[in-house]
Amino acid sequence: MKVLVIGGGGREHALVWKIAQSPMVDRVFCAPGNPGTEQLAQNVDIAVDDLQGLLAFARNEAVELTVVGPELPLSLGLVDLFEEHGLKVFGARKNAALIEASKAFSKDLMQKYQVPTAAYGVFTEVEPAISFIDDTGIPIVIKADGLAAGKGVIIAQTREEAVAAVTDMLSGNAFGAAGSRVVVEEFLRGEEASFLAFTDGERIIPLASAQDHKAVFDGDRGPNTGGMGAYSPAPVVTPAIHEKAMAEVMRRTVDGMAAEGRPYRGVLYAGLMIDGDSVKTLEFNARFGDPECQPLLMRMKSDIVPILVAVASGDLSGIEIEWHDKAAVCVVLAAQGYPGDYPKGDLISGLDEAGKVEELVVFHAGTRSAEGGVLTNGGRVLGVTALGETVQEAIERAYRGVALISWPGMHFRKDIGAKAINR
Repeated sequence: MKVLVIGGGGREHALVWKIAQSPMVDRVFCAPGNPGTEQLAQNVDIAVDDLQGLLAFARNEAVELTVVGPELPLSLGLVDLFEEHGLKVFGARKNAALIEASKAFSKDLMQKYQVPTAAYGVFTEVEPAISFIDDTGIPIVIKADGLAAGKGVIIAQTREEAVAAVTDMLSGNAFGAAGSRVVVEEFLRGEEASFLAFTDGERIIPLASAQDHKAVFDGDRGPNTGGMGAYSPAPVVTPAIHEKAMAEVMRRTVDGMAAEGRPYRGVLYAGLMIDGDSVKTLEFNARFGDPECQPLLMRMKSDIVPILVAVASGDLSGIEIEWHDKAAVCVVLAAQGYPGDYPKGDLISGLDEAGKVEELVVFHAGTRSAEGGVLTNGGRVLGVTALGETVQEAIERAYRGVALISWPGMHFRKDIGAKAINR
């Protein structure tokens, strides 16, 4: 079987790594891929938003399954296009991917189908947004409505900060068209967790629990990023919380999307805020989280390909997922300045040494090959991911790998997984 993975980040490297292990698969392509995927697949120089180019490649190569990694091609309708041409593809259709592509749509859907979430308002003008801020109080959360690569969320600690964020987004200075409409919502207290599930539009199969670390600095300080690290399992997701998330969040959302004429097929990611026995939904993503995908796929014992095929075929009946008892931890290594401006083109040293650490994989995200080695080519550069008998052991192993890698200005959080230990 030939499989095409679309994307070039850490999530896609993890997908290629897992798919390549399947006895069902003869050949893997990755478009555009990165130096990590190149070790396991044939990289294809086609951008993720070149829908016609991707379609032509898939047809010419007789690709039997396409797996879409990032949100952009989903929101542009790549799945619809491939299905129109009779190709099997894993991912949400354009009208279902709106659950991520528009935060306003997502919030309205949650309200309509009683999915627990924060109180909110949707605004296209500054003055009404400021009135909502004054009525709701500080801290408050300001979100760009559209896709902003995981960075379109500002948690304002002062009124001035909130007003500046709203003004900046609605003026088009921050996040461009993605910020032409904003969602302002009450600040929720508690601990975040990532809850992912495969769904064929009706049946729902949850993945193992995971927790992401969004803020750039230790102790959850600083601006939000696309994610600075993740671990699985997440002890905050107790059996009772899991049951609640499945019934009140996943079930209601999948049923709601079907009722709206937007059947959701693919992997659905809910960002949850857990406070005691209360579960509220922060956001939905229409794809695997990055970096959650990396530890989750390292813990997945089952062959992923039959699951992806079942979802793409619209029938998950009879599918079960087996998980390793081990824990997994991913530490993201970022470029200096990320999530703001950052340099590219620094030579990375220590990749081979880190790759020799047992039960550890260095997933490439923002890298490129050059004569003489691998260079930095993005904000989040690598995801050092390790297994361990316990979360503590996985943390120690991951940081052992981190210690072997370096480039000028490399930075990372030193407290990934600490919440699990503290529990």
